[in-house]
Amino acid sequence: MAVRLFGSMVALGVVVGTGGCVDGGSPPVDGLRAPAAAAVVGSQDTELLLRGAPWWPSGFNAPQIATNYAINYGCGAEVDLDEFFGKLPRNSLTRFAMFQALAVNKSTGELDFRAADAVFAAAQRHGQLVLPVLIPQNGDCDDEVFKQRDWFVRGWTEYRPIAGRAVMSPRDWVRTAVERWRSSPMVAGWTVIGEPEPSNCAGSTCEERRRTCPGDAAQVLRAFMDESGALVRALDPQRLIFAGFLGGGQCGTVATEFEFVGAALNVDVLEYHDYSDGDVALPGGRRNGLATRIVQARALRKPLLVAEIGIPAGSCLPVAERRDYLAAKLAAQRDAGTAGALFWAFVPDPRPDQCTLDIGPDDPLWAVVAEYSTLG
Repeated sequence: MAVRLFGSMVALGVVVGTGGCVDGGSPPVDGLRAPAAAAVVGSQDTELLLRGAPWWPSGFNAPQIATNYAINYGCGAEVDLDEFFGKLPRNSLTRFAMFQALAVNKSTGELDFRAADAVFAAAQRHGQLVLPVLIPQNGDCDDEVFKQRDWFVRGWTEYRPIAGRAVMSPRDWVRTAVERWRSSPMVAGWTVIGEPEPSNCAGSTCEERRRTCPGDAAQVLRAFMDESGALVRALDPQRLIFAGFLGGGQCGTVATEFEFVGAALNVDVLEYHDYSDGDVALPGGRRNGLATRIVQARALRKPLLVAEIGIPAGSCLPVAERRDYLAAKLAAQRDAGTAGALFWAFVPDPRPDQCTLDIGPDDPLWAVVAEYSTLG
């Protein structure tokens, strides 16, 4: 996930500090020993299901909701979690950054789950489903390292200390996160890495024009999906695993490689991320476009979630016009066979005097989420 700019439930407890209760007095729970909750989100062929009923979720990417500057280095402005989750429409879905750095205390350098636990606790209080993304491809808000080919082969298993950001290997972080929060019934599934791309970087920069794609990129990415997915599946057998793909022809998922990697046994839901112009409903060409990805998802009998969709607004476009463009996109994409769409990105402090992807608390896209999040 690129940072572009970036029932009655028991609250989860903390791991470090003086102990006690989180947000309202719920007793702490040892997430490392808690069993996985029953999954409420499933899939059937190309559809997502919520409690067994066909579900087409809309919602928001909210990458910064685990930010707490008293604890971690954060990822944007802090969010009032009860205000955010309390305002969300029913049957919506929130995708968010749950990176290792957001669970490390920047002062002590030790694991500190308080900020992260607060997100899951608030989601549970308000009955809202969440989709955590555990590792960012580009390193934003985490280790600040772009993941190259060798990271997908072995680097993700290696521990490289980063003060205030990393206290274990990425693989151990995936294990730790799933073990801790699998007991929350509001977890819709898991995304191991957002926008995976096993390319190589030239020199000290990893900007797109300086990357090269190794010939075995698809095989490397498929093996990573097999291995990382098996780890998640062993810890939380019922939950869906989301691919995290950007989907537009990136290294490792070009053309038919998308289908090859997406066929991995431990990938349940495919993804596409859409930042195309507002009047383009099904972006991309014949090799890597959204229409092609829908056909590939049908061949695999897996849902295709447009997990990120956004159009800049503010000084460059009125938010009401953006709403109209995106509502039309969602309607066309749903009719074409997608399984849901999540807007990029909620922020508590939108900048109307700039041209950004910000979606504030009063943005008209909230009404679009309410309209398009359908069940049954």
